[in-house]
Formats: sequence, structure tokens, C-alpha cells
Amino acid sequence: MTYREAIGLGEKILTTAGIADVKTDAWMLLEMAAKIDRNFYYMHMNDEITGEQLAEYESVLKKRAEHIPLQYIIGETEFMGLPFKVNSSVLIPRQDTETLVEEALKVAKPGMKVFDMCTGSGCIIISILHHGKELEGYASDISRHAINVAKENAKLNHVAVSFETGDLFDHIKGKYDIIVSNPPYIRTEEIAKLMPEVQNFEPFDALDGKEDGLFFYRRIVEQAGGYLNPGGYLLFEIGHDQGEDVSELMKQAGFNDVSVIKDLVGNDRVVTGVLHQ
Repeated sequence: MTYREAIGLGEKILTTAGIADVKTDAWMLLEMAAKIDRNFYYMHMNDEITGEQLAEYESVLKKRAEHIPLQYIIGETEFMGLPFKVNSSVLIPRQDTETLVEEALKVAKPGMKVFDMCTGSGCIIISILHHGKELEGYASDISRHAINVAKENAKLNHVAVSFETGDLFDHIKGKYDIIVSNPPYIRTEEIAKLMPEVQNFEPFDALDGKEDGLFFYRRIVEQAGGYLNPGGYLLFEIGHDQGEDVSELMKQAGFNDVSVIKDLVGNDRVVTGVLHQ
């Protein structure tokens, strides 16, 4: 079998399994399994693939056909132009979340202390520190396994973050200038309706926002004022239909200048507010 024929085999297997983007996935899995790049492929596409390469390719194709996310199979993904290691302990970083990072960078000034709650892979705080200037970074997550992944990503991207394991503000000391969070916000009953890659393989606790999806927003908003400096910023990622509810929670808690920001496709994606002086 040639490399070109192997790609065709991959696309056929993934199409039969109902995978959405078979061309991209078949190529990326071949690149990983055969340890080749596009230059090699185009120069050798009609050469025979080795038995060892084919066996590895068929193995990862089988995993993808079971709807295991491509990023978990490869073990890495990109976010804000940076590489991030991922596994089933953390949500896969999504482009939607880049809106949260971009909004935080708009208000971040040198010397500010930035705290990322429910950090997961660490993609938010690490991206803020990488693209910002002279910021101090702190982050927490209830999952020790997620924190281990985030620490690895901080090292990979050469930024210094102080990590803490705990439930929201447990074990958190001091005050911060910016708190950012992408908490679990999907309604419990909605999780079963998500694509199989998400509902079956991404960590349930990182998705589940309880009955109305607002459980963690309420808890964070209630306590955030005690951990922000006067005039400090609170920024959340939200679900597309949660802008009004989260905005109201923040206003009731004494936040001013509460705004809802849309993502690139026009959905409500981020809510920001400023703690009263």
C-alpha cells in the first residue's frame, strides 16, 4: 500500500464512522503515525508505506473511528498561536475561548496580577501571560490531573504561573487585578445532546454547569469581590444564551460597566465587569 492509498483508506474508514472532517483527520493521523510531514508525503506519496507505519496508522484510525477526539489521540492542539498538550483530564481548548483571552488583554497592564479560575489545560492564563506584558499569573482547578497538564503547558510555553488545586476560591489568598474564568456552564440535560467526542470523552465535571448552567457563575460572582482589588475586572466565558443571566448576577453583586462581547461568529461569548471602587 502506498502513502496515497493509506490516506484513501483513512478517509474511507472515518467516513464510514461518521467523522466530520475526514480529510484533515486522515492526514493528521498519518503524519503522526508514520512520523512524516507534508513535504515528505508529496515527494513519496506513491512509495510503499512500511508495515510498522501502516499498523500504527490503522491503530489510531480505529481510535478516531470510535470518536475519540483527534486532539486527545495526537496529544496536542493549538490555541492563540501556541502549542498545548491535552489529554482526557482537560477540555480541548477551542477558538471561541480566544475571545476571553483577547478581552483580558485589552484591560491587562504591566504589573497586574491575573487569576484564572477553572484553568483546565491552562490555555487561558498561559496565553494572557505570553501575549501580555509584565503580568503575574495565578490559576486553580479542582482537578489535580488538570493542574498537572497546565503545569506542563506553562513549561512548554515558557511562562511562570503559580498553580493551586482546589474548589474555586478554596486555598486562594490575596487580591488580584483581573479574574478570568471559563467555568463549567452546560446544562446537565444538554450534555447528552452534544457530539459524541464531547459527551463521551471530555471530562464531565468540566462541562456540567448543573441544572440551569449557572451554578458556577453564581458561586464565583458571590465570592469574587473579596479577591479583587477595587476597580478590578471579572471576565467570564459564557454559553451563547447566558449573557443576560450572567450580566444580571454580576450587576447584583456590585459590578459596574457590565458588558457582553460576541465571538467571531456573532454569538454572545464573554461577560465582563468592573468591581465598584
